[in-house]
Amino acid sequence: MKPSGKPTLKTIAQMTGLAVTTISRALNNAPELAQETRDRVQRIAAEIGYLPDRAALRLKTGRTNVITLILEPDEQIYGFGTYLVSGITEALRDTAYHLVITPLFRNVEPIEPIRHIVRNRIADGVIFSKAEYYDERVRYLLDHDFPFAVHGRTLWPEPHPYVDFDNEAYAYGATLRLAAKGCRKVSIVLPESTLTYTEHLKAGMSRAAKEAGIACEFAADVNLESPTDAIRNYVIKRARRPDGPDGYVCASEVSALAVLNGLAEAGKRVGHDAHVVTKQSSAMFMQFQPAAETVQEDFVEAGRNLGRVLLRRIAGETDNLTHMLHPRFEWAD
Repeated sequence: MKPSGKPTLKTIAQMTGLAVTTISRALNNAPELAQETRDRVQRIAAEIGYLPDRAALRLKTGRTNVITLILEPDEQIYGFGTYLVSGITEALRDTAYHLVITPLFRNVEPIEPIRHIVRNRIADGVIFSKAEYYDERVRYLLDHDFPFAVHGRTLWPEPHPYVDFDNEAYAYGATLRLAAKGCRKVSIVLPESTLTYTEHLKAGMSRAAKEAGIACEFAADVNLESPTDAIRNYVIKRARRPDGPDGYVCASEVSALAVLNGLAEAGKRVGHDAHVVTKQSSAMFMQFQPAAETVQEDFVEAGRNLGRVLLRRIAGETDNLTHMLHPRFEWAD
């Protein structure tokens, strides 16, 4: 029978006949306790809805058992946040840690939520994305010796935890695929210029185009942050010119839909007059049955690895806290 009121360690002790100190150690998976005892205590705690008092925990141990993920609202809309959260929570399963989402709104500097978290010690670690070349958030966290993991890479010389997708390899392989399809000029709508993976995409496309003996261009006046209408209109304009691209590498599903729509508006038949290769991170994209080829980017797996490397950093590890996800090219022919 569930007790009335908020369950405490004493509540579980009364239900099990064990000492409060034993209950505490069992909930923290103390290895000196029998597995049967740990399982029994944790099962009862879950059944009665026990949650640790974070304020008391912080006063006693200096820890909060909280990991914060910083997300922009549009990252949630496009599915990135949903998949990342799914992976992180898998990594935190069977640990004492809880995941808390901190929103980053467009009128707020990205460093501000980081400063708030560190100054007030409201989490034991933080995860964020959109890494820049010399990201001030990474610099701040390194200087304050605060555990973190970043989705993406920076150019800071100090080793720090990150998980990234090999965007250079993706752009390289996608460009070679378009060349094999007969494309003579390929294009890409890039992320913002401050983001590190922008240069990775450019490097991969440039190298492949040079090897294949074809031309490449980087879309001007629009980027991945541009409204989809702006991307679509840009593609229409370029596709109608005699020197327009006949192949597109897309760095996101949303931009791919805008590119495909623009090509159709310009009278180009994708798969015949023009070809498109895009990253795919969700089943949503294929619901539109586009005539584009896709390369999977697994954000759930990225989330799992972000959670894992951050837990290791919190535990005091400092070596080998990076993970690179590689594209797999599985073309239809």
